[in-house]
Amino acid sequence: MFSWLGSDDRRRKDPEVFQTVSEGLKKLYKTKLLPLEEHYRFHEFHSPALEDADFDNKPMVLLVGQYSTGKTTFIRYLLEQDFPGMRIGPEPTTDSFIAVMHGQVEGIIPGNALVVDPKKPFRKLNAFGNAFLNRFVCAQLPNPVLESISVIDTPGILSGEKQRISRGYDFAAVLEWFAERVDRIILLFDAHKLDISDEFSEVIKALKNHEDKMRVVLNKADQIETQQLMRVYGALMWSLGKIVNTPEVIRVYIGSFWSHPLLIPDNRKLFEAEEQDLFRDIQSLPRNAALRKLNDLIKRARLAKVHAYIISSLKKEMPSVFGKENKKKELVNNLAEIYGRIEREHQISPGDFPNLKRMQDQLQAQDFSKFQPLKSKLLEVVDDMLAHDIAQLMVLVRQEETQRPVQMVKGGAFEGTLHGPFGHGYGEGAGEGIDDAEWVVARDKPMYDEIFYTLSPVDGKITGANAKKEMVRSKLPNSVLGKIWKLADIDKDGMLDDEEFALANHLIKVKLEGHELPNELPAHLLPPSKRKVAE
Repeated sequence: MFSWLGSDDRRRKDPEVFQTVSEGLKKLYKTKLLPLEEHYRFHEFHSPALEDADFDNKPMVLLVGQYSTGKTTFIRYLLEQDFPGMRIGPEPTTDSFIAVMHGQVEGIIPGNALVVDPKKPFRKLNAFGNAFLNRFVCAQLPNPVLESISVIDTPGILSGEKQRISRGYDFAAVLEWFAERVDRIILLFDAHKLDISDEFSEVIKALKNHEDKMRVVLNKADQIETQQLMRVYGALMWSLGKIVNTPEVIRVYIGSFWSHPLLIPDNRKLFEAEEQDLFRDIQSLPRNAALRKLNDLIKRARLAKVHAYIISSLKKEMPSVFGKENKKKELVNNLAEIYGRIEREHQISPGDFPNLKRMQDQLQAQDFSKFQPLKSKLLEVVDDMLAHDIAQLMVLVRQEETQRPVQMVKGGAFEGTLHGPFGHGYGEGAGEGIDDAEWVVARDKPMYDEIFYTLSPVDGKITGANAKKEMVRSKLPNSVLGKIWKLADIDKDGMLDDEEFALANHLIKVKLEGHELPNELPAHLLPPSKRKVAE
């Protein structure tokens, strides 16, 4: 009679076994979370149902910014080739959403055709209607960068009420739809035009709850002097602080992302370092894609649970026969109190609740009599998924990461600075002298020798204690000096000869100049007398 209780207990102890993360995410969503979403009409309030393509698609990067901030040029810079439908100019040129994706044949797929393709993750955009679909295309082209990621170019954001009305669709809502599904959101700003228009402010607020995906690029920074650049950077951080309500500071990358000569080259090294940091961030997306999808599913499940509590609470408060309309108005007006009660009863974080004003607006058009009462079984299934199945998938994510080769974005601008003399930091710091015939340390060795012979060498070597007295004068931490000692003591005898001592001082100089120390000593830094020993 009670056999179902035993099977349920066994189920809780033994989470489902999945072959791949993608397969696991699809199955969990369809069998555990989707029933809860459908029962409480989640898709009418928040986000359309997910499809297989949402779990299978490549990582996507969404570019957002006001007109003429260089969004399209940024994509052109990454790909190192033009893409179909590309238009660049100082005026608002991109008036469409363009999904730049990999394809064997170069061409454009119009929006209406795109939203019926089950292999593309855009089918649910159909809900935004023809006004949007006529402004949505997919540009396909064979490009090595697009084998790993897809990029979404967006229309330039304009200022003024007229521009917002003339779009014919809810621009912020479309961006929010993309924000839920992309892996990285890049906000671009022009160093000359820092003003954040009303629509841009509205867009950034619509991206709330996705701050972990957001990065900021201060583009065209080569067009202003260093002093101005500092002021512009400070003004940008101040402006963002008023709109993005997070305790952490959003990462801002400064540079000039196009293939033209720098107008003011004073900050070239800064731009190169910032570009490398941004490229590393983008290159890591394929490696972290499964984890991001898992994280987004957890976020969605938490929101779906809260939504179920809200809808069932409203249903519970409604009268069965008379006064329904008045009660509905009262409940909508008192929604904040209902939020508070749910928060206390179910120990839910305030950050998990949907936006109050938006929820009130959506509830105005709903028929509360069609809402469903609380169904504990559906919520228990989702709780079980979060407590057990997600943990199983986390283990699988790590297994897939170790078994697969390192996945990185390759090709285009990512290749240009990987190898050769134009790689970031080539010939600098520990890399100085890499192409020289002579040992680079030899330039300053006479100066180091003078110090060496004051430290009482015995049989041509100084002890660690004597070397320490000199090395600590650099004021570097012991952890750093310890690493320098390991790199310089090539024969590992616990002592330094004159060449090893000169090498140690060279590495101290490298560190004091602000460069990182290598984990292993580069071949060109090996003292000439030690090269045969090392071989």
